[in-house]
Amino acid sequence: MKRQILFLTAIAFFVTLQAQFHPGMTGSDYCSLKKMSSLRLPALPGNIDTGGPGHSYDVLDYTLNLNIWHCFASPWPNDFTATNTVAFKADTALNKIKLNATSTSLLINSVGMNGTSFTHTNDTLTINLDRTYNPGEIATVRIVYQHLNVNDHSFNVGTYNVYTDAEPEGARNWFPCWDHPSDKATVDLTAKVPLNVKLGSNGVLMDSTVNADTLTYHWHSIDNVATYLTVLTSRTNYNLDVFLWPRPSNPAINVPFRFYYNPGEDPSYVESIIRPMCSYYSANFCEYPFQKSGFTTADASFYWGGMENQTLITFCPNCWDEDLTAHEYAHQWFGDMITCGTWADIWLNEGFATWCEAFWRENTGGYSYYKSTINSDASYYLGNNPGWALSVPEWAYNTPPINVLFNTAVTYDKGACVLHQLRYILGDPLFFQTLQAYCSDTNLKFKSAVTADLNAEVNAVTGKNYDWYFNAWVYQPDHPYYQNTYNYQDMGNGHWKVNFFTSQVQTNAPFFPMLLTLKITFTDLSDTIIQVMNDNNYQGFNWTFNKRPKTQNYLAFDPDDNIILKQGATAVGIQDDQGGLSSLHLFQNIPNPAINSTRITFEIEKPMHVSFIIYDLSGRAVLSPYDEVKPAGKFYFDLNCDALAPGTYFYRMNADGSVLTKKLVITR
Repeated sequence: MKRQILFLTAIAFFVTLQAQFHPGMTGSDYCSLKKMSSLRLPALPGNIDTGGPGHSYDVLDYTLNLNIWHCFASPWPNDFTATNTVAFKADTALNKIKLNATSTSLLINSVGMNGTSFTHTNDTLTINLDRTYNPGEIATVRIVYQHLNVNDHSFNVGTYNVYTDAEPEGARNWFPCWDHPSDKATVDLTAKVPLNVKLGSNGVLMDSTVNADTLTYHWHSIDNVATYLTVLTSRTNYNLDVFLWPRPSNPAINVPFRFYYNPGEDPSYVESIIRPMCSYYSANFCEYPFQKSGFTTADASFYWGGMENQTLITFCPNCWDEDLTAHEYAHQWFGDMITCGTWADIWLNEGFATWCEAFWRENTGGYSYYKSTINSDASYYLGNNPGWALSVPEWAYNTPPINVLFNTAVTYDKGACVLHQLRYILGDPLFFQTLQAYCSDTNLKFKSAVTADLNAEVNAVTGKNYDWYFNAWVYQPDHPYYQNTYNYQDMGNGHWKVNFFTSQVQTNAPFFPMLLTLKITFTDLSDTIIQVMNDNNYQGFNWTFNKRPKTQNYLAFDPDDNIILKQGATAVGIQDDQGGLSSLHLFQNIPNPAINSTRITFEIEKPMHVSFIIYDLSGRAVLSPYDEVKPAGKFYFDLNCDALAPGTYFYRMNADGSVLTKKLVITR
């Protein structure tokens, strides 16, 4: 509840654009706030090429050459001149390519090399090629363009800072590109700035050269970068600290950690934890994959939190926060090294990074600290669930509004909880083997992944089929609402049978299969743990023991609260007391669940007085539908359910002092 109040308070601050940290909020809260404030999603119907996540060519490299020198001089304009050389490989025979290029931001002057002519309309740059290229052939087009003096919220200019910020689809505002996450490419960026400016970008610094009053930076990433993760960040009089992290696989190779920060800021705490954090993530996922790590702070126009730009994370001013760092730095594995293949898979970025916040807390404060963080994520989701699935297939083709795409409750918190529940189902050894296999898979590393890829990795590592989990918990909206009951019977001869009946009664989603854990406690205060697979609704289980359960609260459902995406209750049912008598039988009503009526059947082996009472979950008698003396035989009666509200009930048969009970579920 505290986190929810703080988050709503922060939203109020967001409305007035006052960026600041609030104790109790998480890195995922700030990341979500930041991205929901994004204005970088031009209205572009579907995909410019084929209407889907695939297209007819594969971009291999973007070589950008920008002159942003005069952006640092009054009146600090947003315009600059640039070239973009795009190398691509044809996937099908093609004589033209299309790129995203926002018409209100970019003016295309010319194309060259393998490009001969172009049109630029409706935010789409169509380049005619010099011939038809067959599948597998490589071609290069060189685009000369200008960024206009407009504030498009992707290329940002302040009094001291110039920085880019592009998620989800804002890269097209500052360079022509195929602006979807599935097609990643290497990036080479050169930028001209004044002598007193420091500028960072993706990859490693190849050189910086001085010519009169101009400093030219040359950055190069040998690893593929998604367009929205391509970045430059620069400032006059930036502070810069550089630290080295020896690679565990080869300590002779040091990875530089570059911290760019505004005057007056103190990044020392984050600087002190980043190398242990890198080692912790490397040990549990895969070794840090890139040639450098970098952090920058932007100016006050970067309102909230952080942005996980590949090898150069952007923070809001003075936002050197541990949770935010744990979240954004985890993206270097989940989101940058392996990028969501479509926006339908954004939870693979944000759900993983949110879970990693809790996982980092496990390193610093133990499992209980991890679990309390995950419980908080679950609580926020349950209190703010907007009702859509974690992954909606349509989003692969039509990017949803940003307040849907980056919704805190679903994309971040539910995503983290789905991963925690997967950890519970698999157990730690298989779960972490899965993460390591996922991060090391050469078909995914430095590329893109969709949800089905993670599903396949789980199946491959475990040797079992876990499609049921992904189909229900990722692709279905909402979560289960349990109405479980239990009781026990004295079977005589020192044996007791415990009965457990589980049901889900949510009306806003189908059934959710799940591995259930139960703890049964006995009168000698010993207990036993049982796990069962609940793969159908209205499912019953029973076990026989040679010691008696406690009188009260002897069965705990999900005792460690690992099924955190749930609501509902588990109640003790009406006790059966058959007294060892085998001369009467009570059968399960048909149909069950019932709608308007259901048939109850029983059998007695001698004449008896038989009566039935219907009880609700609290044990209150609500109906007495049957009371007769019957001869030996098998009998039934039809129960009219119209007077009973939808829900879970018990029907109890009393026959000459012996009692039998069954469960009845009524739906509408």
